[in-house]
Amino acid sequence: MATTSAPHDTHSGWLGFAGVLAVLLGVFNVIDGLVALFNHHYFVNASGHLLVFSYTAWGWIWLILGIIQIAVGAGVLAGQTWARAAGVLFAALVMIGQFAFLAAYPVWSVITIVLAILVIYGLISAPHGARG
Repeated sequence: MATTSAPHDTHSGWLGFAGVLAVLLGVFNVIDGLVALFNHHYFVNASGHLLVFSYTAWGWIWLILGIIQIAVGAGVLAGQTWARAAGVLFAALVMIGQFAFLAAYPVWSVITIVLAILVIYGLISAPHGARG
């Protein structure tokens, strides 16, 4: 008698959640980058300067990082294994960058850091081989 196994469900709700959040976080970072590039007076802290870079460099960094995050989020949603590792890496970079941004907009930075933490959790909590 032949035995058949039940189909193995490889979909993970956490990966879908992390993929959507990664795309959303990427869109937020693209907006941050564009604002820093085109409106230098918007992101002013008490000292009138950014912590590390000029507004132009800051804008390009966030714009490029945001575009990469959107691509990584789409990769996670498509079930690509490389996107899970890249998603963790880029979410961690976003958290580091937002710590440097705390002086200018603390509430926005904390919200973005929390979203990045949720992305990382969603990407690492799903079982091996799961798809979004």
